Amino acid sequence: MNIMAATTTRELIVSEVAENLIASEIIKIANEVNEKIKNGEKIYNLTIGDFNSNIFPIPDGLKAEIIKAYENNQTNYPAANGIPELRKSVSKYLKRKGHLDYSENQILISAGARPLIYATFTALLDPGDTVIYPVPSWNNNHYTHLSSCKKVEIETTAENKFMPSAADLKPHLADATVVALCSPLNPTGTMFSKEGLEQICDLILEENAKREEGRKPLYLMYDQIYWALTMTGNKHYDPVSLRPEMRNYTIYIDGISKAFASTGVRVGWAFGPQKIIDKMRALLSHVGAWSPKAEQVATSVFLEKENEVDEYLTWINKNVSERLAGFYNGFQTLKNEGFAVDSIAPQGAMYLTVQFALHGYRTETGKTLATTQDITSYLLDEAKTALVPFYAFGTSSESNWYRLSIGTVKTEDIEKVIAQMRTALSKLKKG
Repeated sequence: MNIMAATTTRELIVSEVAENLIASEIIKIANEVNEKIKNGEKIYNLTIGDFNSNIFPIPDGLKAEIIKAYENNQTNYPAANGIPELRKSVSKYLKRKGHLDYSENQILISAGARPLIYATFTALLDPGDTVIYPVPSWNNNHYTHLSSCKKVEIETTAENKFMPSAADLKPHLADATVVALCSPLNPTGTMFSKEGLEQICDLILEENAKREEGRKPLYLMYDQIYWALTMTGNKHYDPVSLRPEMRNYTIYIDGISKAFASTGVRVGWAFGPQKIIDKMRALLSHVGAWSPKAEQVATSVFLEKENEVDEYLTWINKNVSERLAGFYNGFQTLKNEGFAVDSIAPQGAMYLTVQFALHGYRTETGKTLATTQDITSYLLDEAKTALVPFYAFGTSSESNWYRLSIGTVKTEDIEKVIAQMRTALSKLKKG
């Protein structure tokens, strides 16, 4: 027998989870954008949920502490749940800025928010359990798939700023184990109202009161990674502050990634009931998803510098808000000029929700924009602007709503983008 031939012709079979994992739509768009940039085109890339660090640098004090920590050889393994100094600093930060009272032992540090979300799903869910989440939302579909769980996707609407309501969730709670929510929401940049979140919390509490002994409670994973980026006139609300009884059922996801433009620094934290945090720590200790020790040491020192923290948060909120408002006003101007576009007033995070109601329009060459992909490609080719369609976040492929991220944009770029949009839209004819 030719062993080499048998080896090369045999089909390689992998797990169902790996085989059926859906590729990221955002990465597909990014590849197309990068190809155009490589060919010399000037593209405004408004797709990525990241900051250009030359426009939005991390705090000077944090940077200095990171360098200092490396110079002091803080490069060995950290504690599995994060160094005690950082957990203490996070506890103080949460109490001072968010009025949330969690001890250092109820806080888990990891390399950003993603391992913490994965650990939350793994700690709470068994294969076949049900997860409820709204669409559009970021990556809940992938984490549900990785957990071999059932999904209930709540299709939200522009009328409710794409935030789920208690009425949306209520019919599905009896069979669920986890409700996954985020506010301010990626991809929409919108937030829960006080009343809206209170009503959801009340439903979760009512459901848990009905559950018999021995059955898992209904848990809430509350991703508030963007909570410090909140536009003036808007207020961030969280479950436990509104309903203290939610403390037993809520796991928070948080960190420095967005508030301090520190996506590559990789310091995130989860906090919640002691038993669940302990189980998440045990899971991540086997994965090794620790935040680097030097960055932990630096963050622990920086968070104690209250004036520096507050000054930076004031600065980044001002700059993010200016850009979001600039794009929002620009799209409203285009709408008032008669173009088939719209936008939803931003409330938080670094995203603007925009609409291109262009299905059925024809280009100058006679091509019909029949699909959302056609519209996305047209905007990239003609307006030289890259956006992420909401179907990348789980909505119907026919949705004409998009995420616009301001993380890579200078304020002087906004008028240029709007002008290029105007030119590209002017070339279209209604079908």
